[in-house]
Amino acid sequence: MSEFLINGGKSLYGEVEIHGAKNTVLPLFAAAIISAEKVEITNVPLLTDVKNMIKIIQKLGAKAEMVGDKVTIDASRLYSCEIPNELAKELRSSVFLLGSVLSRKKCAKVAYPGGCDIGLRPIDIHIKGLRDLNVKIEESCGYIYCDATDMQSGDVILDYPSVGATENLMLAAVLTEGTTVLHNAACEPEIVDLQNFLNKMGAKISGAGTSTVRITGVESLKGTTYRAMPDRIVAGTYAIAAAITGGEIILKGAKHGDMRALLSKLAKTSCIITQNSDNIHIKANGRPTAVQRITTQPHPGFPTDLQAPMMALQTVSDGICVFTENIFENRFRHVTELTKMGADIIINGRTAVIKGVERLHGAEVYAQDLRGGAALVLAGLNAYGTTVVKDVYHIDRGYENMEIILRSVGADIIRR
Repeated sequence: MSEFLINGGKSLYGEVEIHGAKNTVLPLFAAAIISAEKVEITNVPLLTDVKNMIKIIQKLGAKAEMVGDKVTIDASRLYSCEIPNELAKELRSSVFLLGSVLSRKKCAKVAYPGGCDIGLRPIDIHIKGLRDLNVKIEESCGYIYCDATDMQSGDVILDYPSVGATENLMLAAVLTEGTTVLHNAACEPEIVDLQNFLNKMGAKISGAGTSTVRITGVESLKGTTYRAMPDRIVAGTYAIAAAITGGEIILKGAKHGDMRALLSKLAKTSCIITQNSDNIHIKANGRPTAVQRITTQPHPGFPTDLQAPMMALQTVSDGICVFTENIFENRFRHVTELTKMGADIIINGRTAVIKGVERLHGAEVYAQDLRGGAALVLAGLNAYGTTVVKDVYHIDRGYENMEIILRSVGADIIRR
């Protein structure tokens, strides 16, 4: 297993190019197999999750190839409706293929998906929504069997604004005759990107980015070329890296409008933030000030994916921060590791109280999930001495060449 060796205490200065968003690229891959024509997606990061999704698509009978940052998908000979068990268990986003395979093949078999162990993340919202579209579903022995022979358009009211369920239902309904309306839909920017991609392929979808999404079914989707949106979570992580090291970083390609919740909090920590249409400039201004309260919420609230990195910053901020995690019930697994580095954190259920210390110290810590692993890297950048972050395969699921990028702006970090 790979690990990161970090000698902390160096301020980061320079520019970071923000790669495409994992959380939009994977649904775009799923959408691509609905078309029988060739699709090209650019600005794709080389991540473990991306590699696994390509393998799943290939197992379904489609051609999928990655060259540089471009993935080409040709699903003209898609023959299978069974999403392979061994890969689905590694990749939570394999569930997006349920809606797209149903659109294309009118049947699907999929194992319950895997991914990071950060909570239950039940897919019952997906299943209920598909049943509302008259898809017949059976669950047996860890598999979900779907028959969409009689799938119909209709109104679907989501019990929770789930990003995955919203995207999955968009994919399922895109070729279904009539108009499907999703109520209480998630509003994340990645859903807007999926809508834009599908519409470029000939779909008729509106309302993405609001709580009501309308999908009018079309007969087929055509091929296209599309550039994926930049990753707002990756951009946010490197913004926090500037703050926790007392540095100054320009995030090239990052979109301010997608990151308002984080940037408003960073401004309260004493960071100086400026932006234009293509870049965000983050400059630390002395020791960060603690943010009194941070609560994770669906977009446009504070994103759960930045809870752990932001908590790392609060461990060395001046004052006390109360963090409440409202999305996943098991997303404080990084806290034990941060306390090994000298952090002062008390957990009570879904609430963490962080009293900032002057500086963390190096330790051997374990990444237990993607974003928690990123938080430990940020903590190591701040800490006195040497930090070893183990099991960085979790981090590789969402950050392309993290150690190389951090070295390019002055960090002392290697992979071994």
